[in-house]
Amino acid sequence: MAEKRKKDIADHLGAVIATLKDLSSEEQQKLLETVATFFGLRGPTQGPTQVKSAPSGTPGSRLPGGGFSEERDISPKEFIMQKQPRTDVERVACLAFYLTNYRSTPHFKTIDISKLNTEAAQSKMSNAHVAVNNATQTGYLVPAVRGTKQISAAGEVFVQALPDREAAKAAMVKLKPRKKYRKPSKAK
Repeated sequence: MAEKRKKDIADHLGAVIATLKDLSSEEQQKLLETVATFFGLRGPTQGPTQVKSAPSGTPGSRLPGGGFSEERDISPKEFIMQKQPRTDVERVACLAFYLTNYRSTPHFKTIDISKLNTEAAQSKMSNAHVAVNNATQTGYLVPAVRGTKQISAAGEVFVQALPDREAAKAAMVKLKPRKKYRKPSKAK
């Protein structure tokens, strides 16, 4: 029975390798991390034989301090201490990032941000609803389904760049959508 099980495992491994070999190293890494997350497994730590992330400025590259290779069992308190947000709006972005990437909660309400803020042992926000709305106006969050919010791509890059404030600001300038200008209508 054990020999058959070993053969089955070898066959599955062969199928996985055959599936992954046609993907880029970045796609392979993301797929393996997704499968590990799905099954609740801890992935291997990045060793010397693994491919590093793409160089800065290339498609799919991440800013320092971010990405799927981050430690997954960090507490919200430690995460906030690492990112060092200076305002309630930045703290909301950090908490939204934490909910999305560490708690698998991509869509959340203001109450979820408030509860996580308390769990992170942060001072209470004077008005969490206003802070969440301001984070949305700043571009860190975007509306999601049924009145929920989610972190925007620009918000993710911003939080990943923290505590490097210059890189975080540069990321927001680069990723913030440009305002659409309307041509003035001709008066008749």
